[in-house]
Amino acid sequence: MPIMTTRVPEELAKEVERIAEIEALDKSTTLKRLLVKAVQAWKVDYALKLYQEEKISIGKAAEMAGVSVWEIGDILVNRRIPIRMGRGELEEDLRAAVAEAW
Repeated sequence: MPIMTTRVPEELAKEVERIAEIEALDKSTTLKRLLVKAVQAWKVDYALKLYQEEKISIGKAAEMAGVSVWEIGDILVNRRIPIRMGRGELEEDLRAAVAEAW
């Protein structure tokens, strides 16, 4: 596993230590967990940015964010971002809904 180093402000270092203490973890594990969460949040934010700019579809946004289409839909709703669907996507969803109803 690669090793990464960086300098952080004193206050941030104290916060990491505080979180590590609360979670009963060492600082390294705490930093890894926080970094994983931050990277996941960035991926969602970036995918939503591209989606809002109409550069990618909702399916591609979900793929980029590493979540399901249903999850990205919930995120869009929670962030009050309008969901747009092209005719093809709408037809596909309608077919799936009809098939499910039968």
